[in-house]
Amino acid sequence: SGASNTAKEEPVADTTAARRIPAAELEAFISRALVAVGISKPEAKTIAELMVRADVNGSEGHGVFRLPQYIRRIKGGAVNVKPNIRVAREAAGMALVDGDNGMGHLVMRFATEKAIAKAQQAGVAWVGVKWSNHAGPAALYASMPLAHDMIGLYLAVGNANHLPPWGGLDMLLSTNPIAVAVPAGEEPPIVLDMATTVAAYGKVKTKAQRGEMMPVGWMMDRQGRPLTDPRRANDGFLLPIGGYKGYGLALVFGLLAGTLNGAAMGKEVVDFNADDTTPTNTGHVIVAISVEAFQPVAEFKKNVDTLIRDIRNSQRLPGVDRIRLPGEGSHAARADRLKNGIPLPAPLAASLNQLAADLKIAPL
Repeated sequence: SGASNTAKEEPVADTTAARRIPAAELEAFISRALVAVGISKPEAKTIAELMVRADVNGSEGHGVFRLPQYIRRIKGGAVNVKPNIRVAREAAGMALVDGDNGMGHLVMRFATEKAIAKAQQAGVAWVGVKWSNHAGPAALYASMPLAHDMIGLYLAVGNANHLPPWGGLDMLLSTNPIAVAVPAGEEPPIVLDMATTVAAYGKVKTKAQRGEMMPVGWMMDRQGRPLTDPRRANDGFLLPIGGYKGYGLALVFGLLAGTLNGAAMGKEVVDFNADDTTPTNTGHVIVAISVEAFQPVAEFKKNVDTLIRDIRNSQRLPGVDRIRLPGEGSHAARADRLKNGIPLPAPLAASLNQLAADLKIAPL
């Protein structure tokens, strides 16, 4: 799983030229495609709902954009369409989930529900996952505990290595993201969703599909020069956030989400962009923290609201129009897209129409 909305909260891309599709229509299309490759109707509906939720929240690199790739991997035998997702080990405040190589969205929904149920009893629950697949944006799962007045924390091993160790050239690490969602009262929740690289690889892929260049600072070539053409992404690697500190975070998150769970890490990570036949054994972690276990929920939410307002109303540098908080970009995207539909850029629409023709299903 990758990350989309960074702590900086990038403004939502200008998608005025894109056609707008109602969320329900997009969901129905994804369901049809998944059923056509052998996924059961109820499970296809669950996956479609989560994929569209990513698009609604503005995580364009992790929603319907990924559908052709998911279908290719299912057809290539890399994903189990009838998984037996189960708890392999557990104690009061933890569980290890074996996803049986099912679609990541199904595995992670199962794991998150398990974490929430356990946290209701134990106060905090840490659920590790192995034998999963790409599951969309990190914030999707970190946000699920919010509905239960809980804080959610999510880590994952990314589905391709695009990051060498600091100072090195061998691709041994991924974008290994973190997401944290904290409930508020009258204010929108704080939702931090970030890769340990300056940009998630999904953003590089969307830039390539749209024929756009990347900003300097996203990638570097093997001679250490800036790389800005996303079509040349294979000639270089992603850069970590904060230099060597980002490398350290990518390593540690990978140990927690991958190695600890018996999931792939380092050389074992399969590049799911290039390989349609090998299971990825993707690892994730979801932690649910019950606010009530620490203090009255209303008191906590009131304090979070106060902090949000203090930050938003604090003194600004010259030329800064407003101070943003993590999650604001997604919140704005959600309001716009639920009302006006999800923007579908022409190249993406073309690839989905081609997919519909291949699968012999009704197009969008």
